Amino acid sequence: MDIISQVTGAMQTVLTTVADAAAITSGFLKRKRKLTGAKLVQTLVFGWLSNPQSTYDELAQTAASVGISITPQGIEQRLTKPAANLLKTTLDASAEQVLSSCPQVVPLLSRFNGVYVQDSSWITLPDELADVWAGCGTNAEKGGKASLKIQLRLEMLTGAFEHLSLTDGKTHDCQAQKGFHTLAAGSLRIADLGYFSLDELKALHDAKAFWFTRLKANCQLFFEDGTPLCLPKWLKAHNDKEVDGPIRLGKRAQLPARLLAKPVSAQVANQRRRQLRKQAKSKGKTPSEDRLILADWDIYITNISDEQLTVKEAFVIAKVRWQIELMFKLFKSHGQIDQSRSEKPDRILCEVYAKLIAMIIEHWILLVGGWRYPQYSLQKAAKVVAKYALAIAAAYISSVKRLIETFEDVKRALSNGCRISGRKSKPSTFQLLRQTAHPLQQNS
Repeated sequence: MDIISQVTGAMQTVLTTVADAAAITSGFLKRKRKLTGAKLVQTLVFGWLSNPQSTYDELAQTAASVGISITPQGIEQRLTKPAANLLKTTLDASAEQVLSSCPQVVPLLSRFNGVYVQDSSWITLPDELADVWAGCGTNAEKGGKASLKIQLRLEMLTGAFEHLSLTDGKTHDCQAQKGFHTLAAGSLRIADLGYFSLDELKALHDAKAFWFTRLKANCQLFFEDGTPLCLPKWLKAHNDKEVDGPIRLGKRAQLPARLLAKPVSAQVANQRRRQLRKQAKSKGKTPSEDRLILADWDIYITNISDEQLTVKEAFVIAKVRWQIELMFKLFKSHGQIDQSRSEKPDRILCEVYAKLIAMIIEHWILLVGGWRYPQYSLQKAAKVVAKYALAIAAAYISSVKRLIETFEDVKRALSNGCRISGRKSKPSTFQLLRQTAHPLQQNS
């Protein structure tokens, strides 16, 4: 099935079938009304996809685009707890629709049976929603009394949101990842320290999947013969040169791994040390001398052999993780999923869910244009989708034929002007991936 057919079918499932059924189970629809569950979801999703700061007047205009006449006050009155439950059910169904484009040929990444990058992002909510999404307490930096986390795993070659779910803000990423699908043999998982778990790394290793991660500071290291390894001393012995050596992780696990490290600039190291001291001071502590020494290095561990991945290639792989940070940045800067014009808790929750659905659908539409990682500018492409949002809404309620025609228009628009420009001083990830490709592959 081609990607346009996939997107058309997925939209029909979540924006109509699921939404109408959820309207009844959530209690949003108790009697026959002109504003059905589907029409509410379509109004909010397409309205905020077009303009995340849409007023009730503008949402009422979007409602007209999807075939419903309703006043701005009518929309405001319906953004209640049952509406939030309706939208949450629709969001969950949207996340279950795993759509993917034809895999990109990125030589360094194509060595693996999929490259999966995972991370999470916070959304702070009003304290009144603590019984819905529990935060970490009164600490605003950790989400306050009410917050949620978006858990996302992105497959870099096909663009698929392989996993997307919401958890309480207080839920640790290590706990959340237990709900992720097991990766296939030969695939590569890239994740930040929040997901660092020796049990998880061992499970991936046993499944013949690869992993690549930064090293957690308190993880015990050993040489291959079982002798304890003092990392600061070992790195110092290499006289500020790149390090690549076999090690074992954990006193009990003794998980075989490869440690890679390279020195950073004095400016970066000093900035890290200032941050370490600031964090320690906030807890009434002082950072250890070893932690301060390790600030001089970028340190990664992996179970990919040196025959499969050179040191130079490994540090390019490390930059791929930032692509999911860019995805979350898109969600928040372009989609404004963490912003609302209202102070009403139920309205805010409705808005979070509807905007997340909009971001998923936006991503599906980006796939219509072809997943062009890593030379694609997500910000530029998202602006194209926003411009077409109301046209897509009107086509959606008109006919499948018209929707497909509109997607063809979007596809043509996405093919122009959405590429990342090359940089001389600080090459983009795309440039670095191209530079590490085999010469014959670069010309293909």
